[in-house]
Amino acid sequence: MSVPTPLPRSDPTRKNQLGHEVSTKISQLTKLYTPTLYSAHQKEDNDDSKSVKLSRTVNLENKIPQIFTNDLNANQKFNKFKSHQSNPVNIVNSKFDNLNGNKNNILAETENSNDKININCDLNKQDEIKKKGVHSLNTIVNIEEMSTAKTVKEYVGTARKAFKTGRTKTLEFRKNQLKGLLKFLENHTKEIEDALYKDLRKHKQETNISEIEMVANDLRYTLMELKNWVQPDKPNKRLVNILDEVYIYKDPYGVVLIIGAWNYPILLTLGPLVGALAGGNTVILKPSELVPETNKIMYEILPTYLDRECFQIYLGGVFETTELLKEKFDYIFFTGSSKVGQIVYETAAKTLTPCTLELGGKCPLYLDDSVDMYIAARRILWGRMLNSGQTCVAPDYLLCSKQVEEKFLQEAKKVIKTFWGSNPCKSESLSRIVSEKHFKRLSDFISLGKIALGGQMDPKELLIAPTILTDISPHSLVMEEEIFGPILPIINVKDAGEAIDFINSREKPLALYVFSKNKKTQDTFLNKTSSGGISINDTISHIGTENLPFGGVGLSGIGSYHGKFGFDTFTHRKGVLVKNFSRLTELTLSIRYPPYSDKKTNLINILLKKRTQLVSSKYLMRCFIFFLGVGFSFLLQYFLNLV
Repeated sequence: MSVPTPLPRSDPTRKNQLGHEVSTKISQLTKLYTPTLYSAHQKEDNDDSKSVKLSRTVNLENKIPQIFTNDLNANQKFNKFKSHQSNPVNIVNSKFDNLNGNKNNILAETENSNDKININCDLNKQDEIKKKGVHSLNTIVNIEEMSTAKTVKEYVGTARKAFKTGRTKTLEFRKNQLKGLLKFLENHTKEIEDALYKDLRKHKQETNISEIEMVANDLRYTLMELKNWVQPDKPNKRLVNILDEVYIYKDPYGVVLIIGAWNYPILLTLGPLVGALAGGNTVILKPSELVPETNKIMYEILPTYLDRECFQIYLGGVFETTELLKEKFDYIFFTGSSKVGQIVYETAAKTLTPCTLELGGKCPLYLDDSVDMYIAARRILWGRMLNSGQTCVAPDYLLCSKQVEEKFLQEAKKVIKTFWGSNPCKSESLSRIVSEKHFKRLSDFISLGKIALGGQMDPKELLIAPTILTDISPHSLVMEEEIFGPILPIINVKDAGEAIDFINSREKPLALYVFSKNKKTQDTFLNKTSSGGISINDTISHIGTENLPFGGVGLSGIGSYHGKFGFDTFTHRKGVLVKNFSRLTELTLSIRYPPYSDKKTNLINILLKKRTQLVSSKYLMRCFIFFLGVGFSFLLQYFLNLV
């Protein structure tokens, strides 16, 4: 089954492209889940081409879906991906000539079936469309033959039915799924590298170290340790539970929804999947629509390595994500912006669905003059410019004194030339900005301060050279929003104390970086700041350590994952107590039964009182039985002497 491939940015002869979604039954046309049509048109003149995104509403009175159209820049459109999640189709023949007013009908034939779509368009405002490239017209869609597309409810139903079979809970099944995911990464490394280059212009080295190997290493570590993780824990027991068995079981939640992000589509989509599969859950994966080539690899190839009922991929954009969130899941894992994270959290709260939110924010970096400035500049610029700064844990701004700033800029100039050459926009090691919208936002940021280094841009290829800004006001826009680009503003502070005050006056960051050899300075930041994680004298690499949790705090996120922490995230801790029916056990319980008395109350208080653990509960029962045996022996000897 093929997935529509977006037309390349550089292709001057973009063809008409029309994708469609249809539901399985005619009656479903009256519901919100109705057909969606996406089209892109090439104007006959030499103006910039525009594409039109068709989004849906429903006319319940006439029971006919109404499609309203909105303007969308062609470069953004062709850089995105749209296909139906269960039955994507390629249009092999379509007539869409309404922009020139020659016809008011579209006929589209699909590649994989005999489906045909007729679209009748009202072109009363065709002159306005030509001038502005904007549709403000209603379009009625008549579907001659429905496709066999699955609804959102059917996706969730399939996952829930698979979970209820219980097969995901066995250790063997979990390991097989994890091994399949690892084989996918190992067998299709080249395809993933090519896809990420097409989507984000990522160099294969960057793709390997920050995406493929990060997930692969997490998989290898999980496979080695999973047998131990799934075993019930045996916590210490108090005196009152000395005859009982107590355990902590790790139960899978059930049906998990994972919503991935575009900036690291393998790491931030398949990374959480490792913990979800290890935990024994069924999963519906929703990758970002902004990385079409990577989505194509995951959609077409990944399911062949996993159980198709326990693992499903649902493609789409904002509308499809909204529809997913209307369903009841047992756990939701979201990676993205704080703004969208709040929406997800609010939606999850309606059904009391637990969730993990991996968000972002402005990650500060403090630098003093005790370090080797050239090495510091290498580590700082690598972390800031990785994936062209489109990294949630990248240092977002630098705090240092004016004197340190001057030294840093001297070394940073050398590092930039070494890493990316004299013209960074020509370097193969520089990634692309994801969209024109983000490119415009970043170019506006650059105008807010003094460009100390960099500043070169290539709007056609959406490239921005590594840029360092100085003379930045703490209240400027670049300091209010997460930059998410290859720009590093410098804010001058007197010392570490002032830097800490500045950091604490803002929202808690996902990561905090301290470059200093001074142990006292390091400890001060550790004890007087709050953040998702801290890395001292390096950037980013702390998230690649599987023995460390990765997650935010406050607006930077809720919960954590990676390694054992990922397994813990996707499993529920279930407390279990087992009592036997022995006479001794019942004798100890007799004091809790009516009739109540002061003597029983005093005895219960003695047993329930928390005491210092002198002996591990592992040996406490053995000691108890030993001394009970000794006491019984003395008692027996006493009676024998009497006789």
